[in-house]
Amino acid sequence: MSAAPIRVLVCDDQTLVRTGLVTIIGAQPDMEIAGECADGRTAVDLAEKVRPDVVVMDVRMPVLDGIEATRLLAGVGVRNPVKVLVVTTFNLDEYVYEALRAGASGFLLKDAPPDRLLHGIRTVATGAALLAPEVTRQLVGRYASRIRPAEDGPREVPLTPRELEVLRLIADGLSNSEIAAALVISQETVKTFVSRILAKLQLRDRVQAVVYAYRHGLAD
Repeated sequence: MSAAPIRVLVCDDQTLVRTGLVTIIGAQPDMEIAGECADGRTAVDLAEKVRPDVVVMDVRMPVLDGIEATRLLAGVGVRNPVKVLVVTTFNLDEYVYEALRAGASGFLLKDAPPDRLLHGIRTVATGAALLAPEVTRQLVGRYASRIRPAEDGPREVPLTPRELEVLRLIADGLSNSEIAAALVISQETVKTFVSRILAKLQLRDRVQAVVYAYRHGLAD
């Protein structure tokens, strides 16, 4: 029995761009279009109705921009969060950072080739983060001062010493293989630790884990 297709909601205010995205995504045997819209407010309302697996979201749109729409769909405190892949023409660190802070699981530019877009959707659908660890480190590190807790010192976190060690290495931008080498354990063991960390902290992916580490004073 084949797996159910990834249901994608496309939100972009430019008709030609939106049509192109819908055409590319809809042509994939493992994907289907759950809906399309031209502004963030409609995206939020439509996502509530059709419950897509992934929302492909533009940033600059009328009524409600993509960052705010992402926050409503996937931000902290959202009861049934939806995975969001932000796709935009604007290659600004500020947009990337704000999108990730809002709860997005990934970020792509619109000039990325179709195969990268499709890979991004599949990656985000699995619950993984799209950005490479070193990119995550660079982005979050650059804006660390904004997300550090006001009080000095790390807050108490519900992790074992080993899990804390793995979390710090994730925040340092290390991949699973690099963490395995650093701790002299197998990659499968690292994957297990990462899964436990995400589950205990109720985080969606590694991007959120990095932000969490900074917020709680666990990263340099």
